[in-house]
Amino acid sequence: MKKQWLSLAVCCLAGNMLFAQADATAKIKTEGMSNSKVMDIAFHLTDVSGPRLTNSPGYFRAANWAKDELTKMGLVNAKLEPWGDFGTGWEQTRCYVAMTAPYYAPMIAIPRAWTGSTPGKKIMSGEVVLINAKDSAELYSNYAGKLKGRIVMFYSGDKLNPSFTPDGQRYADTTLEKMANAKPAEPRAPRAPNAGPRPQQPGVARLMPDFYKQEQPALVLSMNGRGNDGTLFVQNGGSVAKDAVNDYGWVMLSSDDYLRIQRLVMAGQKVELEADVKTKFYPKDIQGYNVIAEIPGTDPVLKDEIVMLGGHLDSWQGATGATDNAAGSAVMMEAVRIIKSLGLSPKRTIRIALWSGEEQGLLGSRAYVKTHFADPADMVLKPEHGKVSAYYNLDNGTGKIRGIYLQQNAQARPIFEQWLVPFHDLGAKTVTINNTGGTDHQAFDGVGIPGFQFIQDAIEYDTRTHHTNMDTYDHLIADDLKQAATIIASFVYNTAQMEGKIPRKELPAARTAGGRN
Repeated sequence: MKKQWLSLAVCCLAGNMLFAQADATAKIKTEGMSNSKVMDIAFHLTDVSGPRLTNSPGYFRAANWAKDELTKMGLVNAKLEPWGDFGTGWEQTRCYVAMTAPYYAPMIAIPRAWTGSTPGKKIMSGEVVLINAKDSAELYSNYAGKLKGRIVMFYSGDKLNPSFTPDGQRYADTTLEKMANAKPAEPRAPRAPNAGPRPQQPGVARLMPDFYKQEQPALVLSMNGRGNDGTLFVQNGGSVAKDAVNDYGWVMLSSDDYLRIQRLVMAGQKVELEADVKTKFYPKDIQGYNVIAEIPGTDPVLKDEIVMLGGHLDSWQGATGATDNAAGSAVMMEAVRIIKSLGLSPKRTIRIALWSGEEQGLLGSRAYVKTHFADPADMVLKPEHGKVSAYYNLDNGTGKIRGIYLQQNAQARPIFEQWLVPFHDLGAKTVTINNTGGTDHQAFDGVGIPGFQFIQDAIEYDTRTHHTNMDTYDHLIADDLKQAATIIASFVYNTAQMEGKIPRKELPAARTAGGRN
């Protein structure tokens, strides 16, 4: 009889836990979809803060606002946590480029990050020199010693092609089904130690950065290779090192403008530009900083364990980094706001992290993981490593969540499939064994902590907004971000409440021992 009563009590307890979980999910869904603040958060991170290049004034505007806002939401221990040396901050303060001969035409131009300024305090002008060399011998023979103080461009054989596909797309059901049915990936063999260096791109184009440093032009014009219709894909051009010399201007032009200038020069027309490009460096504090805050756990046994969520706060300089990745940062801030606003008391501590240096190689998250959990080079585990249940990331634009990548963690499949059931009506039901890369969950996965990125509709991400001058607030989709924040709040809270931690894959080998990280 005692065994029967014990079994009945266990069943009742399990039933009560499931009911409580379902009740919390319903409340999260109502709050997230009906009372969302995600677009207001995104507004402050984009329009108000401006471009958020790591260590730039815009980054610190956003980071300090996020820290203060998380504190207002009721989170504790909110701080800007230094993670190590990053390098100098940088921002553009003026950019004007126009063709003045053979006629006047304003150019679409953006300075490349960490590059210098045009000389003097006023607008400069000059004739464009087109560098057209098939090899290094021709480059140095024809142009060395002739470019100092000039406006220069390098010949591009590219041409514009019309696009016959839409910029914005959502996943087709057939694609999601294929992802759900994917098989575990076969492990890749490590690269042989004597395999030699990886082949480099051939051509004289790769010599040009060093050649420009030697020749010291006044302004370098670059071709926007990927975009058209006025969209510029623009990233780095100089060095973040504190002692780096970046003393000439370097701008990215729209493809249309660049090719027009090139055709005119090739036809023997004299092309003159006027330009005033000014940038500013901030070498005083070269530390990088992440934004960290917590919702403390309440269970006497589990409160020292951690559930993490995050996204990168930094962006490139061409716009205000809305889809990359104010969207992810705003969603994660909204997720913790939902949990706090409902008065939910998670058993485990929930920790949000907004990373910097992601665009330069996941620097902020990798440094954080190395400091707190383990160095992938030796895989000596720190005490906090075993306390983390999971890390959830969002960084694929404004699109709504369609499911989650398991990152080859098959044991997590039934858990996530169950947690997605309440969100099938919102279009999220796919769980795929597949990996995805290119963002901060990899730092956690690389040391054996379950790290996950959600599947998102691509919308305009790779075609129009990712690293471009079009990555602005107006390209965010409010309903998609509401849906994403709601689902992530539920995942994070469920992870904080579950009896055990999210299952882990086999611990990776240290890099120095031939590991694949």
